[in-house]
Amino acid sequence: MPVETTRTVLEKYWKDHDARYVAEHAVFTMMPTGQEIRGRAAIDQHLRGFYHGALDARAEVVNAVFADGKGVLEARVVGKHTGEFAGIAATGRDVDVPLCVVYDVEGDQISRARIYLQLNVLLQQIG
Repeated sequence: MPVETTRTVLEKYWKDHDARYVAEHAVFTMMPTGQEIRGRAAIDQHLRGFYHGALDARAEVVNAVFADGKGVLEARVVGKHTGEFAGIAATGRDVDVPLCVVYDVEGDQISRARIYLQLNVLLQQIG
């Protein structure tokens, strides 16, 4: 797969996490916990719950690296804690959490993501 295709798919996905860029069989793994989210619908629900439920937030791109069928995103999750997360009720506190995601892209869809979210930082900011 050309690097430019990988770049296009990932940059479009990062704009608003549109599930059409996620393969039906995709697996997203939360690396700090080992939790696996499987399938387009479950991944979409998980991300919407995080960015628009537990938080009112967005991922701000810091750096990105693209290769043939691979991509790495360095970002910051920036926003407010607006809903329950890890048993902590909404606090309204601002959050700014480092994030790194390693993606596998097949064709024009993401097939795998390994998500390295600094959960300790998030919990410290909302707790």
